[in-house]
Amino acid sequence: MADILREVVARNRAGQRAAIPSVCSAHPDVLRASLELARDLGQAVVIEATSNQVNQDGGYTGMRPEDFVRFVRGIAQEVAIDPALVLLGGDHLGPQAWRRGDAATAMAKAHRMVADYAAAGFTKIHLDCSEGCAGEPAQLPDAVCAARAAELAESALDAAPDPARLILVVGTEVPPPGGARTDDHGDIPPTTPEAARATLQAHQAAFSARALAQVAGLVVQPGVEFSPMEVHRLPMARDPGLRAVLDDWPGLCLEAHSTDYQHPAVYPRLAELGFAFQKVGPALTFAWRQAVYALDLLRGLAGWQTGPALPEVMERLMLAAPGNWQGHYHGGDLRLARHFGLADRIRYYWPQPEAQAAVAGLFADLAGQALPAPLLEQVFAPDIIAVAVAAAGEDALPQALVRAQVQAALRPYFLDSPTPNGKEPRP
Repeated sequence: MADILREVVARNRAGQRAAIPSVCSAHPDVLRASLELARDLGQAVVIEATSNQVNQDGGYTGMRPEDFVRFVRGIAQEVAIDPALVLLGGDHLGPQAWRRGDAATAMAKAHRMVADYAAAGFTKIHLDCSEGCAGEPAQLPDAVCAARAAELAESALDAAPDPARLILVVGTEVPPPGGARTDDHGDIPPTTPEAARATLQAHQAAFSARALAQVAGLVVQPGVEFSPMEVHRLPMARDPGLRAVLDDWPGLCLEAHSTDYQHPAVYPRLAELGFAFQKVGPALTFAWRQAVYALDLLRGLAGWQTGPALPEVMERLMLAAPGNWQGHYHGGDLRLARHFGLADRIRYYWPQPEAQAAVAGLFADLAGQALPAPLLEQVFAPDIIAVAVAAAGEDALPQALVRAQVQAALRPYFLDSPTPNGKEPRP
């Protein structure tokens, strides 16, 4: 499986417009839609879990690494995608989840976590030790980050069933405290070539030859970001010169995070700039929420609603447990941010039983109801309606609309590069 990633890197380094999407989500409907799209296109996709999401303590999903692997593989089996096209990645693996404690304790937990990820079958491992623990600076210098990442790399390699298939990614794009800064033009400054080169040199000094051979990705900031209510677009004509930094690293590519919500033309441009690994997450759960909220509005307009409106349920849950959004939204209309913020912090509340029951009630109210085009066109774009109608029978149309909305957000990440058995999804 890791061979697919190395092939993407090789094609990108050879000048092809090649990249692979990494879906960072644990939402079952989002993952199902993503895997169905990859299946229909005949292209590979990476499914990633973060250290806060999945770890040996359960993370906020309640899943350990082996649980997440079973979860994803179960969905893959349901949608009948070739298992070879589904790659598993770990994102920002390091001491972050335990950084409120001392560094020694947090790193001990991180060693166990990366070993569990590797043993469970994750083949793409992003090592991120950039954030300080108790008594340390918020952001650590390259030398410290690299030394800790090198230690974790050895733990991952030792635990992997086949160490040669493991792909390591280093570096980070995490903004400084207070959020990403903009330049005089309102753009997000990209990582400078000097900073990227220093990161690589620090890792080269810290990693053993064994671990260094596994490094295939460097996370840097290409100049894309989003705030709660604004997308910072990639300046298409700008070339930050980061690709040239890789000249002495033939097996290495760049990895871009926070690429959500960009215009479709951005993703091939990122590939041209050397970003063969492209991450997406909040945009997909945002699209899912957008679709279920649209269906909720339609059932209310049609007079089919038998329970509370979905936004009412979610507002109550978010106010009752504000920890997942309170530190991320400041000023302005916080209610709008809670429901419609681009960071999509509402995604942390969908697994709660009350939210699950409300979503189930929504689809129960819509089951068997006629959904004529004039009604759907109030809240769904014509292309979303066309895809959904073509893909589903009348009874499954609500679910097909949700799936089409998610897939529309993900589709631009699958670039028009050569792939076997490739085909467009159903029109």
